Amino acid sequence: MRRISAAMGMALMLGAVTPELGVAQGPSVPSGARLADSLFVGDSLTYDSERHRSAAAGMDLPETHRAEMISYETDPFAAVVPFGPGERLEYKVKLGFFNAGEAHMEVLGIDAVRGAPAYHVEVSMRGSTLFGLLKMDSHYESWIDTELMTSRRYISDVSNTGHSSYRSFEFYPDEGYWDQTDENVIGELATALPLDDISFMYFVRSIPLEVGQTYTYSRYFKKDGNPVVLEVLRRDVREVPAGTFNTIVVRPTIKTSGLFDEGGDAELHFTDDENRYLVYMRIGMPVVGSITLHLESIVPGTPIHSGAAAW
Repeated sequence: MRRISAAMGMALMLGAVTPELGVAQGPSVPSGARLADSLFVGDSLTYDSERHRSAAAGMDLPETHRAEMISYETDPFAAVVPFGPGERLEYKVKLGFFNAGEAHMEVLGIDAVRGAPAYHVEVSMRGSTLFGLLKMDSHYESWIDTELMTSRRYISDVSNTGHSSYRSFEFYPDEGYWDQTDENVIGELATALPLDDISFMYFVRSIPLEVGQTYTYSRYFKKDGNPVVLEVLRRDVREVPAGTFNTIVVRPTIKTSGLFDEGGDAELHFTDDENRYLVYMRIGMPVVGSITLHLESIVPGTPIHSGAAAW
């Protein structure tokens, strides 16, 4: 029961990783001057707690979050990625054959974190199953450097049956440490290009994925989460409420125990095109069989870079 509840709360998280071979790392880590500002000072946009409270009250509508009303200039230094402000992907969540709730992934906009522009992304999941015995209300936010595709800030706010937690992290790659601000805990970064659970999902969308290849990464911000292995299994055709898509299927394996540990059969289906939308996710579970996410709708974003995808 506890594993099922955890699965529902974690089904949109991937773990986090970095390429050791064959994947471009981008420019060097930014200078200390970019990280010198104090928290939130100079931020053009910051975490909107009132908006989050409204969402928790059942007002989580696309119009509430969508960044389409804000105009962003093209940034010549931004990394080429298949997403941009305003992108919103909505999902139906199933536990076995039963509907369990809804989820979404959205790029809310571009914020400044200690002077560095960052994509502000969120992932949320809400619902219940087993006749209401298991309930989930999970909300994650990540701020991803637009040039380096690294995490600058990460918030996790989870309230599931039998489990509730809030975590807030700041990442300081130049100084080599992370700061868990909700508990005043500081730890050593495992990499100069850190990723958190959510930013890694967006990172995977931005790299070439060749069928038959295995990619090894060590970019999770905590050492015990590394390495993560991505196996690109095959191409497939996946039908979901949003339509029928040609997909490329990836199996993630994380060194630590959990949903994507060794021996698991998790699969992620990304569109086999320049958008790399996450169309479908399946995670094998005991008793119930699996927990799955099915893409229901797409609101495209507006890229801020001027390049083209490498695939």
